[in-house]
Amino acid sequence: MNETTKAAESAAPAAAGANATVSAPSGSALPAEEIRRMTDDIVAALKTVYDPEIPADIYELGLIYRIEINDDRSVAVDMTLTTPNCPSAQELPTMVENAVLTVAGVGPVDVAVVWDPPWDPSRMSDEARVVLNMW
Repeated sequence: MNETTKAAESAAPAAAGANATVSAPSGSALPAEEIRRMTDDIVAALKTVYDPEIPADIYELGLIYRIEINDDRSVAVDMTLTTPNCPSAQELPTMVENAVLTVAGVGPVDVAVVWDPPWDPSRMSDEARVVLNMW
């Protein structure tokens, strides 16, 4: 386990629930408590974004793969969609960017849609499974 992974795990326990990884540079200039606060607030902001066709938020659906908080407070988010043909493919990344930008102290936000690994229902949290009755 590298130092970035250790820092991310200690700074971002909330992100582990839906398979997302959160990282900050090893030896970050940001204090650990600030990274923790930003992480918690970013996750909370992401939980306000819903796929218009699915009554669960995109974080609990497991659509957020990675959140990286950089020393300059810029944030990079890797996300996916449930399918490449998702009708919301144009609007969801913008919704994610706008949600993360509401977090105090966050600088520029870059959202990338990635397809590897492909999304599947195993990425959903128990909370999303309950909402969607997918047990």
